[in-house]
Amino acid sequence: MDLEKGTNKLIKRLTQAQPRPVLYRLGIGFVGLSLLALLAIFYPSISNELKYRLSPPKADAEVKLTPSDTQNGGKEYIVAADPYLSIVIPKIGANAKIIKDVNPLDSREYQKALTEGVAHARGTALPGQIGNVFLFAHSSDNFLNANRYNAVFYLLNKMEKGDKIYLIFNRRKFEYTVTETKIVSADEISYMESESETAKVTLMTCWPAGTTFKRLVVVAEMLPN
Repeated sequence: MDLEKGTNKLIKRLTQAQPRPVLYRLGIGFVGLSLLALLAIFYPSISNELKYRLSPPKADAEVKLTPSDTQNGGKEYIVAADPYLSIVIPKIGANAKIIKDVNPLDSREYQKALTEGVAHARGTALPGQIGNVFLFAHSSDNFLNANRYNAVFYLLNKMEKGDKIYLIFNRRKFEYTVTETKIVSADEISYMESESETAKVTLMTCWPAGTTFKRLVVVAEMLPN
C-alpha cells in the first residue's frame, strides 16, 4: 500500500513538473528565433556601420566615368556605376545606378526599381538641370524589404554640410554640395517638389536604417561647372 502511494506521488510530481521544462525550452527557442530575425533585419546596417568605422571611404576620391578614364597618378578614384545615369557619394562609399522616371506613389513600381539602384522620382529635374532632382532609396511595406532596398543610402546620416555628391548624366559629371540634412515624418512630401530656382538634388531614405518610421533627407546645391 505504501509502495503504491509512493508510486502515485512520484507519478503526480513528474506529471506536474513536465510542462515547465517544455515551456522553458519553447521560450528559449522563441527568444533565439527573435534575435536571429532582428539580426537578419539589421545586419546590413550594422555591417555597413562597422566597415565605415574600421575603414572609412575616401571622401576626396576622384569620380571617373569609365575605367578608361583612370590614370595611375597615385590618387584614389571611383568609377561611376553607370556613365549615363548614376550617383556617387565618396564620403559614404555610395555608387549606384539611378533608375529614371519612377512613380514614388506606386509601391510595386518603385520596389522593383529599388532592387536595381536608386530611384529618380518622375516629374522631377534631371542632373544638371535647374530644379530639384529627387532621388530615393526606401521601402515602405515591411522591415525585410526596407532592409533589402536601403543598402545604397544606409550611411546617408554621415553626410554633413559641405560634403560632395556627384550625379552622372549622359557621360557628364555634376558636382553638388550638401546644404541641409534633416529627419522628417514618413508622410512628408514637400521635399519631392520639382520646382526650384536653383539646380539641386534631394536624397531621401528611411530612418532609422532598416525601418520605415521616419525619413532622412539630404539636400545639395549644384556647383557651377
